[in-house]
Amino acid sequence: MCLLAFAWQPDTTTPLRLAGNRDERHDRPTQALHYWKDNPALLGGRDLEAGGSWLAAARGGRIAALTNVRDPAILTPTNAPSRGELVAQALECDDIDDWLFELTDHRAQRYAGFNLVVATPKRLWHLHRGKESVTLTNPPSGVHGLSNANLNTPWPKLNAVRDALATSAPDNWRQATGQALNDPYQAPDSQLPDTGVGLMLERQLSAAFIMGETYGTRATSWLTLDRQGQVTITEKRFGSQGRFEGETTLSI
Repeated sequence: MCLLAFAWQPDTTTPLRLAGNRDERHDRPTQALHYWKDNPALLGGRDLEAGGSWLAAARGGRIAALTNVRDPAILTPTNAPSRGELVAQALECDDIDDWLFELTDHRAQRYAGFNLVVATPKRLWHLHRGKESVTLTNPPSGVHGLSNANLNTPWPKLNAVRDALATSAPDNWRQATGQALNDPYQAPDSQLPDTGVGLMLERQLSAAFIMGETYGTRATSWLTLDRQGQVTITEKRFGSQGRFEGETTLSI
């Protein structure tokens, strides 16, 4: 994903609520939200070019979400593996603590920059692979946001979606975050980050919902994880220039 906000409330009936957008080339082959044929215990969308995912859940109540980190100072190894494979690995590993510690200790440097969020009904982890280090934390209860930098980096679109989630009532959080996630407004130049892609592209990428012929927002997703471990995901899909292409809701 490229933009997400999540409410982590481990002592409630719904420990996790998450909403986000996936931005990608429109010609990149993608399979919509589904139960994976090679592992029916997993539910999520799938990148058919590299085989990974950006948001998925496993039977038993473990979820994983990924955003790329956009920073030209990060040294990426030649022939680095797809970051999307980390989502499936996080859901399929036997011991999530051991897997995350191993990733933090040395394996994360094999990949380009990324943020990985993993959650169960009782625990939440955030792993950040940046230019200076790899850090693993347990974010505190509350509302958080991620885009293509570290957790809660105050980019305008991140602030808008996180605020929409934080101020919404439990019965309309999807509507509130949906309005923020589907906003094509571009931030003024004075508020743009400098991630090394040039001013014109920074402007385009500053919108929560990116409209484009060849690149743009491909999906908006909402996820809930309840204390019994049931996960429900709704995915709305879009084509070039924001053309609506369908909606799916599934649970596991």
